[in-house]
Amino acid sequence: MRQPEVEAARWLAQGQDDVQFARWLLSENRGFDKGCFIAQQAAEKALKAVLYLGGARSILGHSVAELLKRATTRHPTLAAFRADAMQLDRFYIPTRYPNGLPAGTPFENYTREDLEKAVTMAEGIVSAAAAIVSAAG
Repeated sequence: MRQPEVEAARWLAQGQDDVQFARWLLSENRGFDKGCFIAQQAAEKALKAVLYLGGARSILGHSVAELLKRATTRHPTLAAFRADAMQLDRFYIPTRYPNGLPAGTPFENYTREDLEKAVTMAEGIVSAAAAIVSAAG
């Protein structure tokens, strides 16, 4: 495995790029379902960066809330994002699959407001993770 700082930087960079893409979708006023999923992914990758920085060798799972819980053992300030992490997890499956919703399709069910909230939540987590990673480097 790469050095923890190197692996953390790779995961953080991808999370930052993901959140920028979600923000771009918002600016284009389209792809709200896909943008919500990408925002969830940004937060997931940023938290995995923090865990890799702490020496994790393999990180399984996609729940932002669960990753956040693990990361708070070393970085208790991240606990402030618990509600955001739980909300972002709601964008993992239903934004991608019609059978994740009671009716309709993801592109019909997600709104600009959903994406605005998702981007804001993801940006908070990504920024907090970036501060942790940069402080270590």
